Amino acid sequence: MSSQEIPEENLPSEQESAHGAVAVADEADPFADPGLPPHENRVQDIDEQAARRSERTVALLFTISMLATVGFIASFVAFPVDKSVYIWPIGHISALNFALGMTLGVALFCIGAGAVHWARTLMSDVEVADERHPIEAEPEVKAKVMADFAAGAKESQLGRRKLIRNTMFGALAMVPLSGVVLLRDLGPLPEDKLRHTLWSKGKLLVNMNTNEPLRPSDVPVGSLTFAKPEGLEEHDHDFQKEIAKAALMIVRIQPDNIKDKRELEWSHDGIVAYSKICTHVGCPISLYEQQTHHALCPCHQSTFDLSDGARVIFGPAGHALPQLRIAVNEEGYLEALGDFEEPVGPAFWERG
Repeated sequence: MSSQEIPEENLPSEQESAHGAVAVADEADPFADPGLPPHENRVQDIDEQAARRSERTVALLFTISMLATVGFIASFVAFPVDKSVYIWPIGHISALNFALGMTLGVALFCIGAGAVHWARTLMSDVEVADERHPIEAEPEVKAKVMADFAAGAKESQLGRRKLIRNTMFGALAMVPLSGVVLLRDLGPLPEDKLRHTLWSKGKLLVNMNTNEPLRPSDVPVGSLTFAKPEGLEEHDHDFQKEIAKAALMIVRIQPDNIKDKRELEWSHDGIVAYSKICTHVGCPISLYEQQTHHALCPCHQSTFDLSDGARVIFGPAGHALPQLRIAVNEEGYLEALGDFEEPVGPAFWERG
């Protein structure tokens, strides 16, 4: 229905247009600034008791955040990784994940809720209209900014409300600890595990194939034998981890053909024991050339001279194979006189 079809008595009068819901735009200035409504004080602005209640509420939220952060850290100790709990209506879930999610969520929520309640009840809510200014800052603008900052700091009552200030700083300082604790899931700390193997003084050298202790007569000149520490069995749950560090490569060389003085001192009647783990990327060395006394890694062809301290003569390996000092015990078996004096395996020097 067009305006021409509306009865004249039903059209708004000029007085109704001026004071009713229907407003007529000013043709001279259709975008005139309507201005701001008069400011109304909140109860906290006129009642100090109400302001103190709001202060305690904000402080309580920040305190709960701190306690939740402590709970987040304690969850790592209290809950094993494999423990599950029943949470209705979700079902069975990881107790550790549930505890971490709840405590971290509460910690972050309480910081946000405390900040919002602080802003809505205690900070100044006076609306200020400010004209736009050029991008470059004039001295007068800089002075005004600093004055506004000082006024905002005063209106926030941060200096006056010390309870809020202190609990807020505590909550903000403790929440990042949650991220530090999460670093634990990157893996166990290496400590000094990379520097030690199962070899120790008195450990017998056990043949990997026969699972019997080795005698010097079991290692003829020019042969290659693989050995493991006494007591390490294949059914052990950590066998793969330990053998990856302790696997030995045993060869027998005529003592006159050993060029390295320390290698000769650490051997027994020409029997030398070197780590089987290549120092390039950790492949097991399994090829030995008895005429040249060279051991070859099949992965990337790193070649080590076992008659000269197992130094690298070809390939990408970065350093020589570690040697294990051996001797013969009273029963005639080959035994270790200690652990490797340097870490076995690849890239250790870059790791630490």
